[in-house]
Amino acid sequence: MAFVIPPIAPPSVAVSGGSLRFPVRRIFCVGRNYADHAREMGNDPDREPPFFFTKPADAVVPGEATITYPTQTANLHHEAELVVAIGTGGAAIPADKAMGHVWGFAVGNDLTRRDMQNDAKAMRRPWDLSKGFDDSAVIGALHPRSETGPMDRGKITLAVNGTLRQQGDLADMIWPVADVIAFLSQSVALAPGDLIMTGTPAGVGALEPGDLCTASIDGLGSIATRIAPRPV
Repeated sequence: MAFVIPPIAPPSVAVSGGSLRFPVRRIFCVGRNYADHAREMGNDPDREPPFFFTKPADAVVPGEATITYPTQTANLHHEAELVVAIGTGGAAIPADKAMGHVWGFAVGNDLTRRDMQNDAKAMRRPWDLSKGFDDSAVIGALHPRSETGPMDRGKITLAVNGTLRQQGDLADMIWPVADVIAFLSQSVALAPGDLIMTGTPAGVGALEPGDLCTASIDGLGSIATRIAPRPV
């Protein structure tokens, strides 16, 4: 097959314990999946059906990267999240079969241009670019599900410059991983290479140039991301 421009290499994330990589096809994100975070954002945390937004696959950046403070924002927020990697695709996946479609898990940080998001919400406009900008999907090394188990509980935290900001437990998710997969697969046929960022606990807040942002999940380790100065 011939292309009019050179083919683009697929984005990928590291796999723990070696040199293998996991190719990234799409990134789906769950909004407001922890009750305490829903409240801090001014929303009702009742168990309504989950909703989703996306990030482009090439927004992925390694967990230990240094990230330039993005343009068009003065309020960059951190959001520590459990990331699910899909290894086996499918549509209309039953919740009791969903974990069989999971390849593994990682620590993630869903970076958000919060001021841009709030302005878009106020004007009832899409807020894709507040979530899907360059380097906005910080994702650490994936750990195979065979080694981690279902990751249905365990502490999730985020600290900035050593000060704890976010602390919760995966068991506090309104919709656990199996339910998220079941809901999402009703709307799209999931495929190998898809990633799902599963929401964040309370305590989201602003990052400044020079900050070191460390997100951790029990059983998956930590990622430490440095925020570089704003572009001149």
